[in-house]
Amino acid sequence: MASRSIKNRENIKKKQPFIGVLVFVTIFVGIFLAGFGGVWALCNSWLQDLPNYEDADAFNTAQPTTVYASDGKTVLAEFQLENREPVEMDQISEYIVKGTVATEDERFYEHGGVDFMGIARAVVNNLMGGELEGASTITQQFVRNTILSSEMDSISFKRKIREAYISIKVEEMYSKDEILLMYLNTINYGSGAYGIQAASQRYFSKDASDLTIAEAATLIGIPQSPTYNNPIDYPENCLERRNVVLSRMLFNGVITQEEYDAAKAEPINLDTTELSQDGIQKYPYFTSYVRDLLTDPDGKYAYSRDEVFKGGLTVITTLDVDAQEAAEEAAERKADAANSYRGGEDVYECAMVAIDPDNGYVRALVGGRDFYENQVNLATGSGGSGRQAGSSFKTFTLLAALEAGINPQTTINAGTTVELADGTTVSNINHTDYGTKTIEGAFEVSSNTAFIRLIMSIGPEKVIDVAQRMGISAEMDPVASLTLGTASVTPLEMSAAYAVIANGGTYYEPEVIQTVTDRKGNVLVDNSKPEGERVISAEVAHAATKVMEGVITSGTGTAARLSNGQVAAGKTGTSDLYMDSWFCGITPQYSVAIWLGDRSDYVDAQPVPSSVSAASAFADFLNEVLKNSPLEDFPEADDPEYQASYKDPEYDIGGYYKSEEELKKEEEERKKKEEEERKKAEEEALKEQQQQQQQQPTTPGTGGETGGETGGETGGGEEPPAPDPEPEPEPEPTSSARSFEE
Repeated sequence: MASRSIKNRENIKKKQPFIGVLVFVTIFVGIFLAGFGGVWALCNSWLQDLPNYEDADAFNTAQPTTVYASDGKTVLAEFQLENREPVEMDQISEYIVKGTVATEDERFYEHGGVDFMGIARAVVNNLMGGELEGASTITQQFVRNTILSSEMDSISFKRKIREAYISIKVEEMYSKDEILLMYLNTINYGSGAYGIQAASQRYFSKDASDLTIAEAATLIGIPQSPTYNNPIDYPENCLERRNVVLSRMLFNGVITQEEYDAAKAEPINLDTTELSQDGIQKYPYFTSYVRDLLTDPDGKYAYSRDEVFKGGLTVITTLDVDAQEAAEEAAERKADAANSYRGGEDVYECAMVAIDPDNGYVRALVGGRDFYENQVNLATGSGGSGRQAGSSFKTFTLLAALEAGINPQTTINAGTTVELADGTTVSNINHTDYGTKTIEGAFEVSSNTAFIRLIMSIGPEKVIDVAQRMGISAEMDPVASLTLGTASVTPLEMSAAYAVIANGGTYYEPEVIQTVTDRKGNVLVDNSKPEGERVISAEVAHAATKVMEGVITSGTGTAARLSNGQVAAGKTGTSDLYMDSWFCGITPQYSVAIWLGDRSDYVDAQPVPSSVSAASAFADFLNEVLKNSPLEDFPEADDPEYQASYKDPEYDIGGYYKSEEELKKEEEERKKKEEEERKKAEEEALKEQQQQQQQQPTTPGTGGETGGETGGETGGGEEPPAPDPEPEPEPEPTSSARSFEE
């Protein structure tokens, strides 16, 4: 028994190590599984908020947002975050295609997006002290630089896991050649060039299809370090990296030994091309204004920067290339003429805006002399403020007077000076005494004193109302000097305001964009049929046009007269001390506002020579633009019964322009007032009748038939005499009989 017992104990001892190992393995597996589960859960959480990768081809095919002139052909800009020009595979040198694979991912056609063998090789190589190398595939590099571009600088397992997962998914959706093309069209080649075509143009001024072996190897080597392998800034680094690429191309059979030797012996011969940093190709003041409108977060378009610079939008603008060229030539000629008085020194600039009165389309815009010298747009006021309008603002006083029913033939004191309410005096230019003139005549010679008297007679508030209706947004104080142009305005809003007169009374918001479509052709914006708002009557617009024609035919703006006989109207303007020279003019085809001066602050600005007027730029511009156009007339008044000439003594438009709602409200108030007056009159008549009855005398002691007859004949006395008829009111004098005296 004892011996059996001992044997049993020995058997027990032999089993204990096995049980311990089993327990250890069980615990290890449990820990491993628990850890694996935790890792799996963690990785799964990292994949919950992935960006959209299902349209990865967009990074290859999406064009930058392209901005065109109104012809749909002339490219004004290509807005993008990078200088990139996607091409197809047959437009890329075979040396680039094969050399990229040989250098960056020689197992590209074998793996499924992540090269696990490559990772293992890189780990072993790095641990053994070899030259440090990565294991990212071409697919992973593409994903990192596009889909995960916002995370590309993050060095974390999370980014690596996300990158690997998307790479595998991309490989499932696209062929190898499609992925390689997307890579070549998007990778950073340094110096602001993204994609092989942009890089080829940047460094060698040639297409990617024409690259030599040495040039191809140079470009292939750059993406490893776009900054430090850049051949412009770091030629030695670039040469060393190029030779590494050549050796890999040789090793992988892309080139022969002879080709390798010849290419390696070549220096790096650059032929660089400067790439546009802002994407603007033509007319930068106009084009930058379009860009700013698209991206203004508080504007009516409010596109994000990604939508504009990555979205591949197509924008058709309102700009007419021929009109723009003519405007730039006219503006340059006028600025040169002014600068000739200062020995050719570039002091003065000319800004101009030309608008189509029928729709508000901006057909031409000149914002200054040199956009890249000063990007403050003088035409739109963007980046700065407007300029004082000078006497070009008198037009709004004229319109307010016409709306008040004042005949343009009304005489007014246009003497040398007039005193304002604050005791200050205003004089005509050069202290000229124009004597007594009609409003039309005072407008033609731009009499300050006459229009001060006119605005005081109708009230500055009415002038402000007219100006605001016509699109003037400046702060305007209700003072008499407002008519002299103390408010700061821009050529853009002045041309839009004058367009109201040219088209017969309708205001259109100035527009520079006709249509916007996305990369798939969907129309996002369509301004092809703009809606205007009538803000002055056609009769007022017609009368104002006739008065304004006199400025060009015989007034201060004769330099604006057109050579082909086309009718035109306008107003000159000069601000205090000749700091600003304006001409705002209209034809049936165009409304044009021109400013000439020194863009410096008024404290430092140089006055415009008194002998120089902006008016001739109007003629220079329109003589060119309208040289092959038929003559047109300004629109007539809408009312077919309106036959009176604006010079007719009976001419009296009267009343402010009001909307249908305002007119309806006024009619209701008028009827209500009439009803109240009628009821009041009835009440007073009834009260008076009651008082008369109470005061009527009676004859005591009489009665019966006799009394009744007597009372009927004599007791009541004689009937009271009928009241004298009210005298007819004398007719008020017509507006032609009015005269404004000091």
